[in-house]
Amino acid sequence: MRFCFIRDHRSHFSVKRMCRTLKVSKSGYYAWVNRRPSRRTAETTRLRSRIFQLYEEHSGCAGSPMITADLRAETEFRRVSRQRVARHMRQLGLRCQTSRRFVVTTDSKHAEPIAPNRLNRQFTVSFPNTAWVTDITYLKVGRKWHYLTVFIDLFSRIVVGWDLSNSLERHSVIRAFRKAFARRRPPHGLLIHSDRGIQFASHDFRSELRRHGCVQSMSRKGNCWDNAVAESFFHTLKTQFVRHRRFSNSLEAKLALF
Repeated sequence: MRFCFIRDHRSHFSVKRMCRTLKVSKSGYYAWVNRRPSRRTAETTRLRSRIFQLYEEHSGCAGSPMITADLRAETEFRRVSRQRVARHMRQLGLRCQTSRRFVVTTDSKHAEPIAPNRLNRQFTVSFPNTAWVTDITYLKVGRKWHYLTVFIDLFSRIVVGWDLSNSLERHSVIRAFRKAFARRRPPHGLLIHSDRGIQFASHDFRSELRRHGCVQSMSRKGNCWDNAVAESFFHTLKTQFVRHRRFSNSLEAKLALF
């Protein structure tokens, strides 16, 4: 600790004076300064430096699980543990930043018919185009809120259709569904699961599903876990992609989202 003090205060005091005051030998100090760091110390220094670089690349929107996954993709750090990464991130003061703003996108207080919860949290399916989940989230574009609708195939967790609109009207949901249907051409009996929002309960959307032979399913009232896959996707999108971006217009936002 005394050698570290001397090293850190060389610009203020002479080494000779500090060594005399702290009762250490001048030769011992210079031997400590010139000593090569151990292999473990050097590796730790490189690891901490790489952690900081990856954190910056993610614009501060990454925690220890994501940083660990990135490190393990590199040969030098392929065996690093998440606990070790988390410890160094704490010491470096690096924390995953998340967005706290909230805009209501679900209006379930309506008189439209409600479909039963046919999905019932069965989020693992054996074949593609068996069940899709859908939801709506919000993004700031310019000075206004825009609304993103997505349809996700539970088999692959791929977004099969999406639409961005400056309105919460049902038409954006229908457009996103039509894009997904045209892309995937699913068979009759496809299950479409959503929350109880009026966009999904609307006559026009229900008619669209019937026309394509789809079966509708809705979450229980106020239960976000019934649509956990869509909720998880939006959380990832917000914290890792949207938070530090500013979109000046809808075209810019759409290109970035694509």
